[in-house]
Amino acid sequence: MTYEETLSYLYNWLPMYHRIGAAAYKSNLDNTHMIMEILDHPEQDFRAIHIAGTNGKGSVSNMIASVLQEAGYKTGLYTSPHLLDFRERVRINGKKIKKAEVVDFVAKYKSRFENLNPSFFEWTVGLAFNYFSEQRVDIAVIETGLGGRLDSTNVINPLVSVITNVSLDHTHLLGTNIESIATEKAGIIKPDTPVVIGEHDTITDKIFSERSTALNSPLYFAQDHYRAIADPYNIGRTMKTDVFYHDEIFIRDLMVDLTGDYQLKNICTALMALQVLNDKSIHTDRKQIRRGLNSVRKNLTFAGRWQIINTFPTIVCDTGHNEAGIKEVVLQIEKTPHDKLHMVIGLSSDKDPSSIIKLLPRKGKYYFTKASVPRAMDPAELAAAAATQGLKGEVFNTIEQAIETAYTAAGKNDLVFVGGSIFMVADALAFFTNKGMIKSR
Repeated sequence: MTYEETLSYLYNWLPMYHRIGAAAYKSNLDNTHMIMEILDHPEQDFRAIHIAGTNGKGSVSNMIASVLQEAGYKTGLYTSPHLLDFRERVRINGKKIKKAEVVDFVAKYKSRFENLNPSFFEWTVGLAFNYFSEQRVDIAVIETGLGGRLDSTNVINPLVSVITNVSLDHTHLLGTNIESIATEKAGIIKPDTPVVIGEHDTITDKIFSERSTALNSPLYFAQDHYRAIADPYNIGRTMKTDVFYHDEIFIRDLMVDLTGDYQLKNICTALMALQVLNDKSIHTDRKQIRRGLNSVRKNLTFAGRWQIINTFPTIVCDTGHNEAGIKEVVLQIEKTPHDKLHMVIGLSSDKDPSSIIKLLPRKGKYYFTKASVPRAMDPAELAAAAATQGLKGEVFNTIEQAIETAYTAAGKNDLVFVGGSIFMVADALAFFTNKGMIKSR
């Protein structure tokens, strides 16, 4: 098969959660364990960091990988979903896995894997772990897909487990309350393995503490050790930040290339994990940390997190897609100078539109649309739900039409926001790349 044929097979033949939803979700790790056995257990061949959480796990994963890369470690990075290119999911020192590697792996194991009826995600975990093993990475940063306990990545025994935070998302799979979701994410905690929690929460603190105590796993809350404060005048494509460790300055004037105030919490989580790794003989110093955090986008082409596409008018994309994520996005919109607001919005069909709509800015012109995936919510349905809460706008069948209309209508001091789902941002980035507004890499 060619690379295009291989991708077609992976996308269309295999159950893929991010396209079809819950039908692709597996309720056990049996398949993954069997895949690891077929591959001769590559998950045992490299040191790893395991990262879960409702929001921020992608940012934290990329931050840690960028710092480790700057420290000279051959660093694997496995994340999901991808935005523009399947190969974004599997990287070593920021470089995407080669197309030939993907083709050869699928061709080699297709007949044996098909007997297991694996999901798309199980295939990609096998691909990533096998690649990291063959390439002999020094360390791999592994981001979970959904939850943690039953996530296919949860066959590794990491040096440290990281849980960024917990909020309501994927409730049809992970549970309808914070306790249930936290319990699923706590499933990545391993015996005698340090645990880093990004944010305190009265409900989840107890769950994580009980789990770590039962497994004799040291527990660290990043908020108890690190604090990051952004310069109040940050507006551009970098965020000037001071970081404190127990009220003493740790790094002054970081120029982090991930913007959005919500990244301050992620910086602290990443730093706590890196500190724990120092005790595991994975050493990083402050100069390497500074270089790594200043160059996350540059080192890893990490995209879609309060990403400024254009100025005059300002165009921003953000992948925030659940209640907690949308709240952070709205706060960032409020602090971004602009005259009029243009909101290009689309949701996934498994989201409750009313819970998201109630959080959106009351002032602004809305352009309701959908991403090009089967899980996308009908924009007419979204517009109808928005109208019941006083938000009105136009309906567009494609995101390209919605963006073009919003861009044409925007004055030079206006703000155009594009988001609501990861897939909306993926389609938007493809559109902006084709228009030459983003350089293809």
